[in-house]
Amino acid sequence: MTHLPPGPPPGRGGPQRIPRPAEFSAGSPAPWADLADPVAGVSLDAVRAAVPPGRVGRPSPVESDGAAPSAVLVPLFPAEDGSLSVLLTRRSWNLRTHKGEVSFPGGRTDPGETAVQAAVREAFEEVGVDPSSVEPLGELDHLTTVTRRAYIVPVVGLLPGRPDLVLNTDEVDAALLVPLSELLASEVFREERWGSGEWSRPVYFFELVGDTVWGATAALLRQLLSRVLEVEHGGPDENDPAHMAPTDYQIPPGFEDEVV
Repeated sequence: MTHLPPGPPPGRGGPQRIPRPAEFSAGSPAPWADLADPVAGVSLDAVRAAVPPGRVGRPSPVESDGAAPSAVLVPLFPAEDGSLSVLLTRRSWNLRTHKGEVSFPGGRTDPGETAVQAAVREAFEEVGVDPSSVEPLGELDHLTTVTRRAYIVPVVGLLPGRPDLVLNTDEVDAALLVPLSELLASEVFREERWGSGEWSRPVYFFELVGDTVWGATAALLRQLLSRVLEVEHGGPDENDPAHMAPTDYQIPPGFEDEVV
């Protein structure tokens, strides 16, 4: 029997196509759900302490198999009042894969590039972030991709303020400047459990006004916020939900390409 998870609150959520399987259920609450005021724990000092320069994320198990690396930049910037926001992008609806999904700037790591170099380069190519304005911090734990055996290295970077952006419209439909306080607001985060048995894994969602952040991007935001707030957020099963998928993993039959 399928136990329906709560949908997005009225006015929240976007038109992303989400391949929810036939078997799914509601998951756990946000790791910070028991904090009286999670926003109060978010600051530049807390970010620097959570992901200091030189921090190397827990590797994905596919890294030792010669899997293809990608890197993303997790760009944070302060407002005049000191509050922090994150820069996200909505991918073009004309792309072949992951069209319309909310993501971090990033892509394949070129031969000879470090993760920092690749993440900063991609942020410049996609949305025009000035490379000289990025202060690289450390890595979040690496993320295994679900549908192909590759992995993502997330690099947290600080920008001095609200960035001036120039979008590459071949790749990016829109830039989203989202306050971290918005991500921490009540009812914005939710978790679903997809599949059963060996295929069961958590899938995370942040329901913004007009957009749904889900999948890999939501998993990285959950990990970042949990680290900054110093709350328990699990191990590889929770932070890298696809890490146990076998090398021949394919999306199981019965998945539907639905809009939620």
